Amino acid sequence: MRQIVIDELSPMERDNIDSYLKRSLKQGPMIGLYWIELSPDLLSEVQQGHKECAPFYLGVEMENESVRFELLVRSAANLHCDCIAHATPAQRRFVLDFIDTMVAAEHIRS
Repeated sequence: MRQIVIDELSPMERDNIDSYLKRSLKQGPMIGLYWIELSPDLLSEVQQGHKECAPFYLGVEMENESVRFELLVRSAANLHCDCIAHATPAQRRFVLDFIDTMVAAEHIRS
């Protein structure tokens, strides 16, 4: 799986990130799982054509000492489709900008 990981978090950093994710993102079906919803302007051509598979998300998993940002675009409605793919350069940039904002806002040093 392609992903971006921030690890070696202190307990305080972990709590700060978890709080930020709870305030900023949609919570997933399990504790510690969040979804970054992609806006229509960030979708690939294939994803834009698959309106029945929308919305599209990137997963974020909060763990004890790390947070993982998946770079696989998932569909909320379909598990197996051509529109589920690795993040495009624009989608990766969006995730990196989200991470940079989160790290700065929560004073993460890890």
